[in-house]
Amino acid sequence: MAQRRDIDALISAMTLQEKASLCSGRDFWTTQNVDAHGIPAVMLTDGPHGLRKQQGASDHIGLNESVPATCFPPAAALASTWDPVLLNRIGVALGEECRQENVAVLLGPGINMKRSPLCGRNFEYFSEDPVQAGELGAALIAGIQSQGVGTSVKHFAANNQETDRLRVSAEVDERTLREIYLAAFERVVTGSAPWTVMCSYNRINGTYASEDPWLLTSILREEWGFAGVVVSDWGAVNERVPGLLAGLDLEMPGSGGATDAEIVAAVRAGTLDESVLDTAVARILQLLERVRPGIEAGGRYDSAGHHELAREAAGQSVVLLKNDRSALPLDPSTVGSLAVIGAFAKAPRYQGAGSSQVTPTRLEHALAGLRRLAAGVEVSYAAGFSIDDEADDPALVAEAVAAATAAERVVLFLGLPARYESEGFDRTDLDLPANQLNLLRAIVDTGRDVVVVLANGGVVSLEPWHDSVAAIVEGWLGGQAGGGAIADVLFGVVNPSGKLAETIPFALADTPSHVNFPGERGKVRYGEGVFIGYRWYDMLGRDVRYPFGHGLSYTTFSYRDLVVRAVNADAGQVEVRCTVTNTGAVAGSEVVQLYVGDPESTVRRPVRELKAFAKVSLDPGASETVVLTLAGRDFSFYDVRLGGWKREGGVFILEVGASSRDIRLSGAIELPDDGATVPLDHGSTLGEWLAHPVGGDLLRSRVFASLNGDAESLSAEIMQMLASMPLTRFSRFPGVDLTAAALTALLAEANA
Repeated sequence: MAQRRDIDALISAMTLQEKASLCSGRDFWTTQNVDAHGIPAVMLTDGPHGLRKQQGASDHIGLNESVPATCFPPAAALASTWDPVLLNRIGVALGEECRQENVAVLLGPGINMKRSPLCGRNFEYFSEDPVQAGELGAALIAGIQSQGVGTSVKHFAANNQETDRLRVSAEVDERTLREIYLAAFERVVTGSAPWTVMCSYNRINGTYASEDPWLLTSILREEWGFAGVVVSDWGAVNERVPGLLAGLDLEMPGSGGATDAEIVAAVRAGTLDESVLDTAVARILQLLERVRPGIEAGGRYDSAGHHELAREAAGQSVVLLKNDRSALPLDPSTVGSLAVIGAFAKAPRYQGAGSSQVTPTRLEHALAGLRRLAAGVEVSYAAGFSIDDEADDPALVAEAVAAATAAERVVLFLGLPARYESEGFDRTDLDLPANQLNLLRAIVDTGRDVVVVLANGGVVSLEPWHDSVAAIVEGWLGGQAGGGAIADVLFGVVNPSGKLAETIPFALADTPSHVNFPGERGKVRYGEGVFIGYRWYDMLGRDVRYPFGHGLSYTTFSYRDLVVRAVNADAGQVEVRCTVTNTGAVAGSEVVQLYVGDPESTVRRPVRELKAFAKVSLDPGASETVVLTLAGRDFSFYDVRLGGWKREGGVFILEVGASSRDIRLSGAIELPDDGATVPLDHGSTLGEWLAHPVGGDLLRSRVFASLNGDAESLSAEIMQMLASMPLTRFSRFPGVDLTAAALTALLAEANA
């Protein structure tokens, strides 16, 4: 396909077998070529935080070592930046590296919700909130695709655990799907138009995602306007022909021709219309046209520049959870000696385990970074524990205690070994390994102020040791430059600005999905509904160790002058302004978070929901006016009776803050009802009739007026009792003048 060709003509010239062959891979990583028509094979490669292209030929299970590439921080870290501009820059860098390696599609980003902190793949996902995940995912996709490289947003949909992930059925109601588990995908698809969407392994309410026409066609294509290729996760196809009918275009990896033959047989048997196959082939050919310019242009990327970008990203990802007694930043002029303890300081855990592992172009560890910055400071090191063995090692602990006792300051590196969190299985608890906790207690007992630095892809419990240390730095998995970035933060070269993208609970039992995760006997019930993450804790008023959006800085910020203005009240368009000032002594960045709540609703809604955010960087004493805009959808819930979004009229609360629990400014705005009305039917209750804008008046004038000639003859107490009774049944009561035919006519008039 050296030149752009007429795709319809090309499809017409192909045989049935040739068309079917394009709908599955040639091998593990490449699409099928059709040389007779000049159709090339292109490569799809794992991501999403770096390029994982296998060296040499694609093996049958895709586990060969990969070419060196920049290992950026995974999504769990990048989410804490709350910075779409930074994510876009990283996307551009990823696209450049793909072009150098002739990669057509980078498989990512993953934007599934963090339903439970136990999910083994949480390191690869952004957030417990769909607005944040959607905004960051869209920015990353836009950057990658700006380089002529496709993306594959994944895993669509409701892939929120690794346990039994290839077949488990996520039992989740439609409102919850729409508001939580599909919302980030909708934001990405409508905002950045990814060239491919990857369907997940699991079932949704009993139907495999790979063969769900409601998911892949009705919602993705017809509602959201997706025009790209739907590709399976590797091995996610259950039945190929039903999948093709549902909207699954490309099966990966290749099946050796087995499923191609099934497609051909179905067309010949008349159970699959050939036009369905032609549509899928057209989408695949359109993808090949899209990626062709980037592959032909090729290019070289700046390895050193990308490493520095990875370091910048890692530094911006760091969340300063706690900083008592101004333990941080460290000052070389006042710290005479520093003990660096913990094996992760020298052997960093910098990325997740599983299919996303990148071979880094270089790797920094924190110990080297600290020694570089600690000019004139005596820096000692003790491993303290073994990463590979959880048994206590008295010799290592004794060495660490001696180092801590001899030093003025202590930085203790703790975290989760790779075997704790990976694609393919879930964690069973939130605790750090026992040998690390024992070491921590021994170091605290020396009486020194201890700064703890964490390395983990998902949140860990900070209990019971939280109150015994001076500072806690959440470093996440920082990518190949994370060690240097941690050193930069500890010594104040970088002012931490990261904010949590997931709540840190006091206990696993507090988490919203606790009693339903990971399910049993092939099903997992999403019993918490829309109340995941901070929505759950805020609704119940339950204390957390650190809330969603939390993160400290080496400076402070004030908020003032909240202005809430309706731009177009009927459409629900609202503008929110406030002024943020850096009231401290050093430059820093703040994430301004806007939450919306509806205190009076006909459905149970969260106390507050994130709807917009912005990151501002300010010098000491400087101020900036932050402007955030909201649309009608931001005030709405998904009404399953309407089959659409509903904004009820009334007063909405708007809160601006530094976290979901640190609200600095609060205002309100009254908006009209959007006018969408649920149609009445034969099962509608008296209460629903009375609430209907047309049906209520009809009921009062046509039915109630005939009851003793007085519409007021039914007392409020009686009406409360009767409100849940279907009008059909009420019509059969003695004295009620409403025949079946009259009720049908009344329905038609009410719904006209």
